[in-house]
Amino acid sequence: MRTPRGLSPEEAELWRRVAQTVTPLHPPRAAPAAAAPAPEPAAPAAPPPKRVKGRAPPPRVAAPAPPPPAPTRPLTRHGLDSSWDRKLARGGVEPDVTIDLHGMNLDQAHARLVGGIGQALAMGYRVILLIAGKPRPHGDHDLRGERRGAIRAKLLDWLAHSPHAGSIAAVRPAQPRHGGAGAVYIVLRRR
Repeated sequence: MRTPRGLSPEEAELWRRVAQTVTPLHPPRAAPAAAAPAPEPAAPAAPPPKRVKGRAPPPRVAAPAPPPPAPTRPLTRHGLDSSWDRKLARGGVEPDVTIDLHGMNLDQAHARLVGGIGQALAMGYRVILLIAGKPRPHGDHDLRGERRGAIRAKLLDWLAHSPHAGSIAAVRPAQPRHGGAGAVYIVLRRR
């Protein structure tokens, strides 16, 4: 490894002349007095923008406002009272209708889901058992190397953005006798 050689006297003089033409981006701060603490200034004024060889300084832009908080999806807030949650957890609720999405591609499954919820609302049903398949395994592939769980992965987004999103009170996991991890209950709001 080579060590730096330093500047020759001619190079040092040239560097000094170049350095005198440069305006620092941030002016040097004064060192605080070590003997007595100085009173803190109220609010330091921003230095005026400097002109650089005939150019106007760029206009100061206010910091952008923080983005508004994302709206809470109706499926993630608590839309049921505790008695409903207890009934669903114990398996004391029988679904009024079942929607099975097995064997469908994403477009067919989405259309069937939206249509099925619309029908259930028209019939006055409260609990839908939606069979969508098990959640996607780790790494997007199951043990056989096949991609699985695509419908289940899209399910909550479909429900949150469907025309019936305001009518959905909650989405909860299904009991093992109704399909367990491969199904969910969709609880609709009472009219």
